[in-house]
Formats: sequence, structure tokens, C-alpha cells
Amino acid sequence: MTDTQPPSTINPAGPAKPGVLSLAIREKAALFAAYMPFVKGGGLFVPTSRPFKMGEEVFMLLTLLDDPHKLKIVGKVIWVTPQTVNNKPQGMGIQFSDKDGGIEAKKRIETILGAALKSSRPTHTF
Repeated sequence: MTDTQPPSTINPAGPAKPGVLSLAIREKAALFAAYMPFVKGGGLFVPTSRPFKMGEEVFMLLTLLDDPHKLKIVGKVIWVTPQTVNNKPQGMGIQFSDKDGGIEAKKRIETILGAALKSSRPTHTF
């Protein structure tokens, strides 16, 4: 079988590789501020000035509190805050994949936060 695409449109490196992030959240208050329970499957706000695009796939190594086990999560960028707005930090919202570590991350975060999930305290996203 031959490729019918013109050679100029073939990407010899294969599909684009996802961005890789390493994030350590050491305090419960910081986790509360970053977690997005209103996003289907859960998600995190990641403060960063690195340029990411909407819909871009991201691979994240997440360390929570003092747990030495890093969660490996695949997600996608669902919004970008390009600069500090209304005292909200620059960064992006990452929606967890419903596989590839996303389900485990959501369960672990919600277990840590417990009743705090119902709090009306401000977060990075609200």
C-alpha cells in the first residue's frame, strides 16, 4: 500500500508529542485552589508561563502532599489564562483523561480534599 499524501505533508517524526509537566502540590490549601471538580473527569489548574494550546495533550507527573508516589496523568488543555487577570495567576486548565491515570488522580485528590470540596472559598478558577 502506498501513501497518497504529498511528501510535503507527511510528518516523518510521527504525531506530535504531548507537553510534559511536573507538578508538586505540597499543601492541601494549594490542592484545593488548583483542583477543578466541575470539569468532567476532574482537572487541575496549572500555573505556568509555558505556551500551550487549547486541546493540546499534556502528560503530567503529579506529586500530592508528602506522598512519594507520583501520579502519571494524561490530559488536555481546556483553557489558558495568558497573563494574570483579576489576581488570578497565569496558567492553564488541564482536564484529566478518563483513562491514563486520570481516574486514579481524581479519586486521590477528592479523597484528600474530602469535605473541603463543598467549600465556597475562592480558588484559582472561581
